[in-house]
Amino acid sequence: MKRLNNHPAITFHDVSFEYGNTPVLSNVHFTIAQGEYVGVIGPNGGGKTTLVKLLLGLLQPDFGTIRLFGEPISPTTLRRVGYVPQRIDAEDIAFPATVQEIVESGRTVHRGLFHRLTREDQKKVQAALAEAEISHIANRRFGELSGGERQRVLIARALASEPRLLILDEPTAGVDVASQEQFYTFLSNLHTQHGLTILLVTHEIDVIANEAQSLLCVNRSITFHGSPKAFIRSDYLQELYGKNVKMILHHE
Repeated sequence: MKRLNNHPAITFHDVSFEYGNTPVLSNVHFTIAQGEYVGVIGPNGGGKTTLVKLLLGLLQPDFGTIRLFGEPISPTTLRRVGYVPQRIDAEDIAFPATVQEIVESGRTVHRGLFHRLTREDQKKVQAALAEAEISHIANRRFGELSGGERQRVLIARALASEPRLLILDEPTAGVDVASQEQFYTFLSNLHTQHGLTILLVTHEIDVIANEAQSLLCVNRSITFHGSPKAFIRSDYLQELYGKNVKMILHHE
């Protein structure tokens, strides 16, 4: 398991946010260390998606402060963030973009949308394709791919931006079990080899509890932040998923 350092990657300090007059997040306070692998869990409507949007600078908090790597969120700090959405609007098999083109778009954070990629950019793109083990499908259309292949493409796009923080939103939704297992193995290897800070939003508590170093439970506020072992032994698991739920940590 990757050793953490003492420097924060993400800091939320008493953050609150509401849509109109509807509170979504209230007094959210937590710190995630650089190099930490964190699973974000919680009920639907608990604020997980809003938390991610705040991190990406898509929303602004009504109260409190958010910092990335010790600095306020800005275009400069966001260049250090790679984001993997649950999906992109490419469900049609006729979607024209190729795998190569989608991964190349990950370099726009450094070059801008209308600038031609340099030779160095192309090297980064090829490295990201190889890292995600999708070089062999670089010329295929994204719309033709399986769910597991699409997720690898989206991760490769994020890696092409050379992030220090990787945020993933329900990355295995709609992906078959075999592809899910391969995905989590791949993500674990990325974390170990590159020391990335990983924030993964998921409903798959049984899986993420065996992968992440810590869990962050979001339900309007932070109701739990600690180790998977402590979460499973606490009352929060039963509160979220019912009294009959049972889980086993495979690495215990």
